[in-house]
Amino acid sequence: MAEQTANKKTKIGVVVSEKMNKTRVIAVNRYLKHPLYNKFVKKTSKFMIHDEKNDSHEGDTIKVVETRPLSKNKRWRLIEIVERAK
Repeated sequence: MAEQTANKKTKIGVVVSEKMNKTRVIAVNRYLKHPLYNKFVKKTSKFMIHDEKNDSHEGDTIKVVETRPLSKNKRWRLIEIVERAK
């Protein structure tokens, strides 16, 4: 069977922690407009992702896709490393 990825969500974030084996924590920023003051507010969400080969490191910008639950907190899997940290 071919894996269907057409309906899966993808996110781009920055790796903030690589202390676990095959697991990374990424931060995804989004900007929301405040309903009353019309100012844009930055919201940050953290996700635990699965990195099978331990390729990514802190500061890297990576792209992830949602997947089946891999552990208690991991629901995302690494697709590609968009940009390496400098």
